[in-house]
Amino acid sequence: MQKWRHLCIDMQRVFAEDTPWHVEWMDRVSPQITEVAGRFASATIFTRFLPPQHPDQLPGKWRDYYRKWSMMTGENLPPDLLDLIDPLKQLVPPARIFDKLTYSPWHGGRLHQFLLAEGVTRLAISGGETDVCILATVLGAIDHGYDVILLEDAVCGSADETHEASLTLLRNRFSVQLSVMTTDEFLSQAVAPA
Repeated sequence: MQKWRHLCIDMQRVFAEDTPWHVEWMDRVSPQITEVAGRFASATIFTRFLPPQHPDQLPGKWRDYYRKWSMMTGENLPPDLLDLIDPLKQLVPPARIFDKLTYSPWHGGRLHQFLLAEGVTRLAISGGETDVCILATVLGAIDHGYDVILLEDAVCGSADETHEASLTLLRNRFSVQLSVMTTDEFLSQAVAPA
């Protein structure tokens, strides 16, 4: 039996509340994510997308990105907006948090090394946004050889068109390495991981 973890991407207040990065669909997927994370809190890993304090703290085009979104840098953004949304925040611990500075949680190798040390071979992925951080997470997980389950009713984007296009791309191009299923389908077969 494969050892699995629930990898929940960027379910943070900064995306749930009235900010320039608001993701309208986050409210719609939160119940499914809360159900999975609540049942399997010790197997859940939350990522948080953390902007730099100043744009110049990051290299290359990330500087340009944060110059455009300067209101979202640490010098302007209230730090509590980077917290997980309620009730997910209450699940830590036993759930864990991995912070990241880029779309992908795989940058730097820390998450992969952690999962390897725990013997994890399968990841159930939820969170947002489907066409940015979820896409980067799924492709990175596939590159690292994980068996990936994408919970299609537990991922969200800020634009329906790119959300649906991302799901279609992942479902059609990566069918050997990726399963797309609903939260209920996943929960009906999930056993508590070791």
